[in-house]
Amino acid sequence: MTRPLSRRTVLSAAAALSTSPLWPRPASAAAEWRPTETIRIVVPAAPGGSTDVIGRYLAQHLQAAWGQSAVVENKSGGGGTIGTAYFVQQKPDGHTILVGNPGPNAVAFSIFRSLSYKPEQLQPVSNAIRIPNIVSAHPSTGIKSIPELIAYLKANPDKLNYGSSGVGQSPHLTAVWFLQLTGLKMTHIPFRGAGPALTGALGGDVSILFDNLYPSLPQTEAGKLVALAVTTPERSFKAPNVPTMRESAPELANFDVSSWFGMFLQAGVPRPILDAYNAEIKKMLARDDIKKNIAAMGAVPDYGTPEQFTAFINSEIRKFAGIIEKEGLKMDVN
Repeated sequence: MTRPLSRRTVLSAAAALSTSPLWPRPASAAAEWRPTETIRIVVPAAPGGSTDVIGRYLAQHLQAAWGQSAVVENKSGGGGTIGTAYFVQQKPDGHTILVGNPGPNAVAFSIFRSLSYKPEQLQPVSNAIRIPNIVSAHPSTGIKSIPELIAYLKANPDKLNYGSSGVGQSPHLTAVWFLQLTGLKMTHIPFRGAGPALTGALGGDVSILFDNLYPSLPQTEAGKLVALAVTTPERSFKAPNVPTMRESAPELANFDVSSWFGMFLQAGVPRPILDAYNAEIKKMLARDDIKKNIAAMGAVPDYGTPEQFTAFINSEIRKFAGIIEKEGLKMDVN
């Protein structure tokens, strides 16, 4: 999980965003569609997290751009699957849009035994942001890099454990993939969320922590944990001295895991509606105020066309399916 934000912080940030500037109207189908009733933005997570923050930024932007009310509906539970299942049941008329992330939109299709929706029921619109995961070690281990971690595990099989925010979460699957690619073993200690996992790592209950960039990064900067690598192909602008997994070992040359947050419509939505939303997301991510707020989250903007985002989602589904199948992970929605 990324660093939780208070509801007051989220609402204050959204309120402080400046009104969207006037943009030229292209003579295209995208300029023709406009909502005729309140826009509902389904956030399949509780208020305060990154999914919610992006949903509120989108609501503020669309309301200013289209002059139509836009409201966020938080429907948490089931790792994001409850809100996503609710969303696909809504009419595909453009008045309901979903903010998704890897859990319900990539991992869920392979890890849950009985999921009530399928990938083909969702139309990717555009990604919005992505944030790297980070691997860190407790100082007592003496491990200061991924090569040192690999060497230690080869010499001391099963001697180290690692913590994550829970089974099937992005940080857990990051660890699983790392171990699969290197052929190594560590004992997994799952926690109920990022906060407890970080507490366990700081207390030395786990030797290695797989986490989102926040809340771990401040702890590595304070010397309480040792940053080993980030999991995206490029280094994080928030931690330019921390190498990537790809840089760290030949076996990890294709390593790429991030927490991403993007928008989806229902399958079958008319193309003018899809194009209209895509155009507004592009404008939103180009705004200086939005870029500033995104950077504060340790994230980078990641706009794409519907076709580009669809290809990305399909690759994420395939990637996690391979990891999950090899590991033999299966869960029930709860």
